[in-house]
Amino acid sequence: MKKILFATTALVATASVAAADVTFSGYGRFGIAYTGAVGATASSTDVTSRLRLNIDASAESDSGVTFGARARMQTAEGSAEGGADDDNLNGFNGIRFYAKSGGLEVGVGNIYGALEFMPGQYPIDLGLTGLGYEYVAYGFNGDAYSSGGNGASGANGIEVMYSAGDLSVHVSASDTNNRVAAVAAYSMSGWTVALGGQDSDDTGDTEFTATVGGTIGPVSVGLAYGANGTNGDKTVLSGSFAAGAATNVEAYYADDSLEADASYGVDFNHDLGGGTSLRGGVASKHSGQTVADFGVRFNF
Repeated sequence: MKKILFATTALVATASVAAADVTFSGYGRFGIAYTGAVGATASSTDVTSRLRLNIDASAESDSGVTFGARARMQTAEGSAEGGADDDNLNGFNGIRFYAKSGGLEVGVGNIYGALEFMPGQYPIDLGLTGLGYEYVAYGFNGDAYSSGGNGASGANGIEVMYSAGDLSVHVSASDTNNRVAAVAAYSMSGWTVALGGQDSDDTGDTEFTATVGGTIGPVSVGLAYGANGTNGDKTVLSGSFAAGAATNVEAYYADDSLEADASYGVDFNHDLGGGTSLRGGVASKHSGQTVADFGVRFNF
């Protein structure tokens, strides 16, 4: 009888795995990060590293609706990134659950966030670590997917995403500052224009943001603006171009109404093949601090 039970249990377990879709993806990176002196803080050069593992699980109902979830495990040390996603916690983050059918998707928990997920908010990926992400116009003043924390998981985060052809719409909401944000984006002739707005109880949250991006000859360009309440208005100009068959160069210039100094930076990304690359960059932050990095990234 026990053998029959064991066999039956194994069969059911195998059938469950076969009916679901579980995938693993992510990247690893390691290298050197330099942080320049500013004020009373001395300069330093440190090892920086990160391993990010995404676990995606989904199943499809008989009616064609896909139900799924994403969990992320991340471990890092010595990061010089800054920004809202500098969550160097060693462990799993809050889960994002979703239901999707056709061009419609509803997500709950650790949501992407309409402003964070908006086309043009991340026009480049500077250096190995992002080097402060001061080229993000909305300045992380809204809901965002958290790699090392719960995000809106503990604050009733919910979002609705819909796409049809060249048009996409994204609405998100959470109990964090009673945020409600909406973004609409449209692509035409190689250019994408996006507009986003947010209502929030926090006067430092983003109220309005707009981006436009496309190509002019061999150069990809982007222009973004964020009206971030008491956190100031930010305008970002970015560009990238191929400097050879395997090398790409990116640069940005960002002006913030509350900062005396502009922020700017430049980087390179050299493809080694097989999902591996050499990356490095240097940036001058709004504080006047110089940051730089160099290292290897491998995607899997």
